[in-house]
Amino acid sequence: MATGRTDPERRDRIIDATLDLIVDEGVAGVSHRKVAARAGVPLGSMTYHFSGMDELLHEAFARFSGTIVAVFEERLGAAATPDEAREAVADLVHHLSGGNQRELILTHELYTLAARRPAYRELTRTWMGRSRRALEWHFDPATARQLDALIEGLSIHRALETEPHERALTVEAIARITAPRP
Repeated sequence: MATGRTDPERRDRIIDATLDLIVDEGVAGVSHRKVAARAGVPLGSMTYHFSGMDELLHEAFARFSGTIVAVFEERLGAAATPDEAREAVADLVHHLSGGNQRELILTHELYTLAARRPAYRELTRTWMGRSRRALEWHFDPATARQLDALIEGLSIHRALETEPHERALTVEAIARITAPRP
């Protein structure tokens, strides 16, 4: 492992360690000392790279939300027709709830942090805005907003439910939301 200024990945390792620690212990369990130990860096690196815990948490959650938005953009970007776009939305619901506990925990931790601390609400609004813009490649803004909420809600329910949700019901709900209005 490189040290000092010759370690260009140190900042990234700190952010990755922060996300891993959040998954294991929640935001409340994150400290500079624990992150430094998990990242394998000197404690002084924490204040060298980040002005404080808020900046570190913000950077970590910004990185995480960016990975989720990338999934939205990839799935929706591949859709060429309205039917393919609706299938992409169903794929998103089932992908996001398909057993990746890490993503589920990080999502819930960010939502809880944003609910408690207004400074993090902008981060969640940015995340929702980027997701909606990807949905707007295929749907009008009002429909995109409803689909974004549906994706998040169904993903949470599917991930926490003990009974499986049928994909056909997800597709049916998406069809209702995206049906042309009279």
